[in-house]
Amino acid sequence: MITDEHKISEYYEALVRKDSQYNGIFYAGVNTTGIFCIASCRARKPRIENVSFLENVKEALRHGYRPCRVCRPDENTGTPPEEVRELLGMISASPQQKIADRDLRGMNISPSRIRRWFNENMGMTFQAYQRMIRLNTAYESLKKGRKVTDSAFDSGYDSISGFTHSFKNKLNSSPSRADGIRLILLERFPTPLGPMYAAATENALCLLEFTDRRMLETEFRDLSKRLQANIIPGSNAITEQTRQQVEEYFDGGRTKFDLPLETPGTPFQQKVWNQLNQIPYGETRSYLAQAQAMGEPAAVRAVARANGMNRIAIVVPCHRVLGSSGKLTGYAGGLARKRWLLTHEQKVSGIGQTHIF
Repeated sequence: MITDEHKISEYYEALVRKDSQYNGIFYAGVNTTGIFCIASCRARKPRIENVSFLENVKEALRHGYRPCRVCRPDENTGTPPEEVRELLGMISASPQQKIADRDLRGMNISPSRIRRWFNENMGMTFQAYQRMIRLNTAYESLKKGRKVTDSAFDSGYDSISGFTHSFKNKLNSSPSRADGIRLILLERFPTPLGPMYAAATENALCLLEFTDRRMLETEFRDLSKRLQANIIPGSNAITEQTRQQVEEYFDGGRTKFDLPLETPGTPFQQKVWNQLNQIPYGETRSYLAQAQAMGEPAAVRAVARANGMNRIAIVVPCHRVLGSSGKLTGYAGGLARKRWLLTHEQKVSGIGQTHIF
């Protein structure tokens, strides 16, 4: 149980403002009700004297708290509800099928609940998500040399005209020119610190961010423009490999990543990001030390800005860079996450905890 008064004050403020960047950082046990919640829980907030803060789910259960039915803290942070997981599995197995509201009701699933989850977590309706998956299925079929007619009907489209209209509307090209189209597939997956997006072309990972990162939509638009590619929901071998390696990282079984990366940026930014990969797991560097290692000792502020432009969190470890005094600064995923990641790496590597707070 957390007893540090500074942390208790910080965590209570995060609980009151429902700050998702603290999900997984702490769990709040409500002494008057006996339940425990994550930071972003929508339930009414208790008074600070009625809250105990705990580090993990096991500790909360050990102290006799039961999971909140609103935020479901006993599930992996960011894990979709059971009915959503079921639907995602169905779509993955048969992307050509169309699941309508009447089908959901026949499965005893509330269409409004599904609609709300997809709007909040995917930025689109459930029906729109299905259309994008069908479109990606057709695109992959065309890339393999199949005819437009076969690709359209096998992907669940009812007519060639409807398929062509949808294809042009979303991908800005006709199906007959699929070879000239580049896609970035965007997969959402849970982590102990909240859900993340992995975005990848067919050859490389180009983005890995927490889904609540500030200015994420701007980042998507910039990436799409730089790579001249359309971003749509989906998964491929690269996003699946990313998900697996990130899970291994959080479990403490992986200290190095071996993912192919595509990181468009200026030559200076590329130099900064390459230098980030030279910081060993479990260790930290100051912005000044990073600039000096690059042979750019006067470019500390430029180095800090380039660090902030890194699109591939954790894998390109910008979280390992601190202020000159060892103070936590500048992490788009939130300073609480940065602290957690550094502490996690130090525990796994056996390095004594440094003064990073």
